[in-house]
Amino acid sequence: MRIILPRSTFILPGWSVCVLCCALFSAQQLHAQAYPTRPIRLVVPFPPGASPNDIIGRLLARPIGDSLGQQVVVDNRAGAGGTIGTDVVAKASPDGYTLLISSTTLTTSPNLYRSLPYDVARDLQPITMIASAPMLVFVHPSVPANTAKEFIAYAKTKPGQINFSSGGSGTVPHFAGEMLNSMAGLKMTHVPYKGGAPASAALLGGEVLVYIDTPTAMMPFAKQGKVKALAVTEKKRFAVFPDVPTLDESGVPGYEMRVWYGFFAPAKTPKPIVARWHEETAKALKTDEVRSRLAILGTEPVGSGPEIFTPLVRSELQKWARVAKEAGINPE
Repeated sequence: MRIILPRSTFILPGWSVCVLCCALFSAQQLHAQAYPTRPIRLVVPFPPGASPNDIIGRLLARPIGDSLGQQVVVDNRAGAGGTIGTDVVAKASPDGYTLLISSTTLTTSPNLYRSLPYDVARDLQPITMIASAPMLVFVHPSVPANTAKEFIAYAKTKPGQINFSSGGSGTVPHFAGEMLNSMAGLKMTHVPYKGGAPASAALLGGEVLVYIDTPTAMMPFAKQGKVKALAVTEKKRFAVFPDVPTLDESGVPGYEMRVWYGFFAPAKTPKPIVARWHEETAKALKTDEVRSRLAILGTEPVGSGPEIFTPLVRSELQKWARVAKEAGINPE
């Protein structure tokens, strides 16, 4: 004999569903109020040193940790253009104790690898855009060019003979160089290094002749004459180097690239914890010490929340997919 139970046996009444949702939300709020109760790991997916991600991450770790009452421990997990460290966070427990600092590279690298162990849009929760910075085209002093126009003319006479460095395949400097190749009709050769520090050291030592990156690490060397800054990658000039023209006004119309830095959490991290981390970041970005240090690095504080940062990250994923296709960059 088959017994059929009433349908209501399996469906919670509407008021019960509301009570359950309120209970879950209250539990998240209580968890966020108690958060954090132990040290927080901030994963930097690049080596320590010249990487702006590492510099900015360490700059903010102390004031945020002081405000939260727990230490923020920087954990450098370098390799594969930032994908190794990113994967650590993407697979971490969504409890707010393992976070990521990354940059525009997060949205360019998916175009370099046929299969990543994570999906940026699915597995990561953008928290806040920390800051943004322009990029500059730096060349070795031995290059017989003092302007971007002169360099482009020179590079066209040396197809395949001029190398440009980056902190790894899929990083923003890599895409910046490939974009310049595509839009200016050049054939520079990409040489990937294991991080920004060796990439910039390669330029200083003359191993490569070109390096396109933010001014974070290279600005002091440009001021000392150890490298030449030939162009800015934005459509407006950089206040620190007001005499350096943009690529757009140097014969590469439409060229525009700006780097952003941001904090990310694993997907499904409770919203109150995401909001708390954004709040603490915004607070730290308002301090004179942090703002002055960022200014020295040629970086502007932002502090926007997830409601602004999340759609920006998704639009950047689409943008760099188009750029990769136009530049003929094929996934490895």
